[in-house]
Amino acid sequence: MVSRHTYGKLTWIDLETPTHREVHEIADEFALAPLVAEELLLPSTKPRVEFYDAHVYVILHFPALRHPHTSFEQEVDFVIGHNFIITTHYNIIDPLHKFSKVFEVNSILEREHIEHAGFLFFYMLRKLYRGIEHEIDHVRRDLLHIEEHIFAGQEVEMVKALSRSARDLLNMRQTIEPHREVLKVLETDGVRFFGEQFSPYLRALANEYYRVHNHIMRNTDSAHELRETNNSLLSTKENETMRTLTLMALLTFPLALFVSIFDINAVSNPIIGKPNDFWIIVGIVVLAGSLMLWYFKHRRWL
Repeated sequence: MVSRHTYGKLTWIDLETPTHREVHEIADEFALAPLVAEELLLPSTKPRVEFYDAHVYVILHFPALRHPHTSFEQEVDFVIGHNFIITTHYNIIDPLHKFSKVFEVNSILEREHIEHAGFLFFYMLRKLYRGIEHEIDHVRRDLLHIEEHIFAGQEVEMVKALSRSARDLLNMRQTIEPHREVLKVLETDGVRFFGEQFSPYLRALANEYYRVHNHIMRNTDSAHELRETNNSLLSTKENETMRTLTLMALLTFPLALFVSIFDINAVSNPIIGKPNDFWIIVGIVVLAGSLMLWYFKHRRWL
């Protein structure tokens, strides 16, 4: 599907799961390099940036946690000329969809100084990074929910929840880390293509990336600390259970041995055969058990 937006002399072409015909029509209209046209037809595995005489080709991947019907990564290809920008993606990208609404009403662009399509790329990428921050906030809320349940005594149930949150953060970090090299190349070589006045915007994109990356790392540290806390509470609970079972075994074994001794069928048994012999044995067992419980509490084992 092809969506066309215009702002003054600038044109934005948005391609969602484009067909072979759509790509070649756009490639012919904007004189794209043949290799770029081929790349737009299929997803790419690695982010990268390539400079051509009349345009710049940028491939970036973005995490998508809250999109159950898509893969974890969403790819966006940018072809940036001086008066046009082409975006290609193979799923619905929420930040780009929202940006298209802003673009239609010009509510933000009218207040900005737009000289070439590089500025559109800046605002799009900033919107995409803000979208990642929303994904991170989603994980942060999960971590707060997990923390509440950990200290509510649900340590076992939170093991899987912690693993899911840690996996989401790891996948987000692995998805955006290649952006560092792409943005570094854009910051150093993009000035020659876009002009010296665009240099602060390229540095601002790098700052957007580092802010998002640091946000992910802070939540990763929180998830690690919660995992350590949860493991400590689980170990403490297991130790308490083992201590209780050990004391129960220590309490019952001597008493069972005592009863077994009086169960021996011997002629000279001092208690068996006397009046109330059963109650005598029961009394001895209760007295011995009470003395052992008092001793355990005195030693603070219970």
